[in-house]
Amino acid sequence: MTTSPEIEVTLYTRQGCHLCEEAKAQMAPLLREFGARLREVDIDADESLRALYDVDVPVIFLGERKVAKHRLDLAQFRRQLERARQG
Repeated sequence: MTTSPEIEVTLYTRQGCHLCEEAKAQMAPLLREFGARLREVDIDADESLRALYDVDVPVIFLGERKVAKHRLDLAQFRRQLERARQG
């Protein structure tokens, strides 16, 4: 029996970011559907991340690959999760 690889989604965010909250809410059903694990990272807790993503949050990574910033395209995100599940 083969198992699908674990899918990790990283959301680079900050407190008070309405776009971040919107993206998190939009992706929640897909994360459940695909059994993906969400890791939230507050960019303001790390000077280098703040410098990198300051005006771009939310930034969303699927594994090691950046898949979105600012707004999430749900249809595209679904396709990316399907590919990630296939390995």
